[in-house]
Amino acid sequence: MNVRRSAVALAAAFTVFGAAAPAVAGPAPSASPSVAIPDGLYGTADPTYDGVWRQSVALLAQHTVGERPAASAVNWLTVQQCASGAFPAFRADASKACDAKVMVDTNSTGIAVQALAALGGHDSATGKAVAWLKSAQNKDGGWGFAPGTPSDTNSTGVVIGALAAVGENPATTVKGGASPYDLLAKYSLPCDKDGGALAYQPDKSGKTAPNADATAAGVLGALGKGAVVTAGKAPEQGGACAAASGKALTPQEIARNGAAYLANATAKTGHLTSAMPGAKPQPDYGNTVDTVVSLAAQGDMQAAQKPYAWLEKNSAAWAKGSGPSAYAALVLAAHAMGADLHHFGGTDLVTALNATGPAPGAAEHSETGKSAKSEKSGSSSTTALWWIVGVGLVAGVGIGFLISARRKRTP
Repeated sequence: MNVRRSAVALAAAFTVFGAAAPAVAGPAPSASPSVAIPDGLYGTADPTYDGVWRQSVALLAQHTVGERPAASAVNWLTVQQCASGAFPAFRADASKACDAKVMVDTNSTGIAVQALAALGGHDSATGKAVAWLKSAQNKDGGWGFAPGTPSDTNSTGVVIGALAAVGENPATTVKGGASPYDLLAKYSLPCDKDGGALAYQPDKSGKTAPNADATAAGVLGALGKGAVVTAGKAPEQGGACAAASGKALTPQEIARNGAAYLANATAKTGHLTSAMPGAKPQPDYGNTVDTVVSLAAQGDMQAAQKPYAWLEKNSAAWAKGSGPSAYAALVLAAHAMGADLHHFGGTDLVTALNATGPAPGAAEHSETGKSAKSEKSGSSSTTALWWIVGVGLVAGVGIGFLISARRKRTP
């Protein structure tokens, strides 16, 4: 997958803690690349920037609610993996070995690990992927979107979820003497100034700013959680932001502070707000979904109720326009809330998700299910240069915008 040398803001749309899609430098796809939609893939939109993410969250959501993903859907995901263990956002011809033109990234790899670990029977694939993720860890303990790029909260959160999914302890996954939790503590902002939010990453001048998307990802990461959560136990200290103690924040304090920020941010309207530069501010559906999941994981169910109710009332058109990633995210939010998945504001979320791809059936959860066209060899694409310039990208939909998957979506 080639990338344009001029910085291009790719509208990201991961859901549930998705990492903001970066603007990138390098050779380049057209503004609206046209590719054939492969068999087994969920959704009908161009998968160039979100194929693996879209597929992974769809499979995770189906598995979480007791559906058995179709074998063709699981197979589509497994054959996307490169010999290095990493996953790209999408590669159209999986029969060809990955080369330097195939842009692999930590977010696609991390969410694919979460999905395949949940499905079971893919230990070899997840083991190689986790080994690759560890090799891409930065000396500050975190991860950037692509190997060699500065750490950001979103990517670090996705990888923590992957580590937890395979039984690894993120606290002992150390590089340069630092763990992922050290990175999150570094990007956690003061309660008295920024309400306990987390920053995506410092800007060029080294300054950090609150970022709702990063905060949702940071809360899940600090809790050692991935995309699938159930309601946590409310902290004994309540939902107030922890006062500064002069010491590095513990993961529990990071999560508590981040949740307090998200609760305050949605207390008035029930939703987060975002806008592309020059565009009119509008509801940020994807990050509001992430907020619900993060608040529920933290155990602040009361605060989560308002954004969840807002989504029930207002997200139907957004989900329909955004497709499988949106429906999957809503499924995971409803699951986190312990709510009725089949009566979400008049929508049966499970039926709506299943309708976007291969009908669930008896999936082959074995490593022998890989297509014969799956690559046997290939090279890592870590030499590709990615410039992350869109700190905290904002879009009417989510990952950062969480959901419609690295493409323009209809809010």
